[in-house]
Amino acid sequence: MPPRSSYMLIGALLATLAAIGLIAWVVWYKTRPVPVMQVGSVSSTAVTPTIQIGGPFALTDNKGRAVTDKTWRGKLMLIYFGYGYCPDVCPTELQIMSNALDAMGKDAKRIQPLFITVDPKRDTVAFLADYVSHFYPRLIGLTGSPEAIRKVADEYRVTYEKVEDDSDASADYSIDHSSFIYLMGTDGRFLTMFNTGTDAVTLARTIKSYLKP
Repeated sequence: MPPRSSYMLIGALLATLAAIGLIAWVVWYKTRPVPVMQVGSVSSTAVTPTIQIGGPFALTDNKGRAVTDKTWRGKLMLIYFGYGYCPDVCPTELQIMSNALDAMGKDAKRIQPLFITVDPKRDTVAFLADYVSHFYPRLIGLTGSPEAIRKVADEYRVTYEKVEDDSDASADYSIDHSSFIYLMGTDGRFLTMFNTGTDAVTLARTIKSYLKP
């Protein structure tokens, strides 16, 4: 029968191996890439993808003014891409944004909410002026040429595609599009993004965590 010291040595070795395994798992877990979740996810957490998000843009706001990504430097930008004729997801997400900003009180002045259309054909300056007025008072709608919209959408990794009913060429069309709320820093750089269905409380709390004293 092996001496007692042998059992003690084996036990110590196993404990060491277990500790090494645990440390390796923790290191992997904290450094693993976080995948971007697709539309329809019910996760209420922020997402930090490993790919580049955001970039310069030149668009027109709902008052007909030319604006760029630098227009709101010094403020966080809260951005949502959608379209005014969207029947459900877009107005729901814009209302969540509005509720989150309402919950932030005075801190909300340090954030500029933006709605960028992926349907510039119908979402004209005049249309957007009326549309955004139904949500947060400081929400600004942005439109532009189809080429400008495609450029900014590509920069934010937003996918969208027009869907028509082939049986009636004159029928109203819908647009399939990805649905995320983006939070950009005071320098215009990407901070984080939120999945569809993120609640206003979580949204407000996360935004506040990025505000400097």
